[in-house]
Amino acid sequence: MSDRTPTVGVTMGDPAGIGSEVIVKSYPTLVETATVVVIGDASVLEDAAERFASGLTVRRVDSPLEAEADPETLPVIDLDNVSDHEYGELSQANGAASLEYVERAIELAQAGEIDAITTAPINKQATRMAGSEYAGHTGMLADYTGTDDYSMMLIEDDLTVTHVSTHIPLREACDLDVDDVASTISVTDEALRDLGIDDPSVAVAGLNPHASDGGLLGDEEAEVIEPAVDRAAETDVDVTGPLPPDTVYVRAASGEFDCVVSMYHDQGHIPIKMLGFTGDGDAVSGVNVTIGLPIVRTSVDHGTAFDIAGEGVASEQSMIDAVSTAVRLAR
Repeated sequence: MSDRTPTVGVTMGDPAGIGSEVIVKSYPTLVETATVVVIGDASVLEDAAERFASGLTVRRVDSPLEAEADPETLPVIDLDNVSDHEYGELSQANGAASLEYVERAIELAQAGEIDAITTAPINKQATRMAGSEYAGHTGMLADYTGTDDYSMMLIEDDLTVTHVSTHIPLREACDLDVDDVASTISVTDEALRDLGIDDPSVAVAGLNPHASDGGLLGDEEAEVIEPAVDRAAETDVDVTGPLPPDTVYVRAASGEFDCVVSMYHDQGHIPIKMLGFTGDGDAVSGVNVTIGLPIVRTSVDHGTAFDIAGEGVASEQSMIDAVSTAVRLAR
């Protein structure tokens, strides 16, 4: 890529959630480093701008090429697919609308019309009501791009984690596979290099307490995780593990490792969200990256927050962080 400002397509997320609010609040900051075009519904964004970003004008565009990095004018590719808009309401129609934004963004990225995608939150219940088989953005992005080896990476200040599995029941997550663990280690190393870390160090968390304590507390470490670590090490990845999951995140946050490969969703999410959420429970920072894709995709690290949608109290910091990371990866 040249030194030109990357163009980031931001999907609006569920129309009833806080996506439109965090977009309009963050937009003047986003255009300091990127040209941003929103894929969403212009009428919802106009309402959000009127409520939460006085002085911001929404402009409908047909192509990302028409977008300009003007802090006072928000360009939107208007899919015009929302009627009877109400904040905080779960609905099939909003689930379908949010999926359409993601589909259009993927098309634009694959066509080279945008350099990266940043997604505002969708609601999994709403998308299921709309007939989607996906538990979230990650699987959808992988299928639409024909990607087999991918992972969710979360970034919060001094801690970065990836996941062998995400949105599946815990019983299924414990059924580990050597290939899956080794693949996650590999794409983690590649993603860290894409983020500008020349010689990344990767730690791998164990599944069991104390990483099985030499086999006393389980055999997944010896039979699955250790062989995966050995396989990755043979490809010159600087990888260590399996390490006790109750201490490895502290070690990584203190600078000993650049990333921790987590075995399942909550194992990686809990330490990240302990760092990224304020005391009152509002997400203020953190970035979700889908690594291994042929396109760049980042996301806010929070949900639709229907309970506060429309109240003007949502933090835009995670959106700012997500677009900033998208720019780093796109460059």
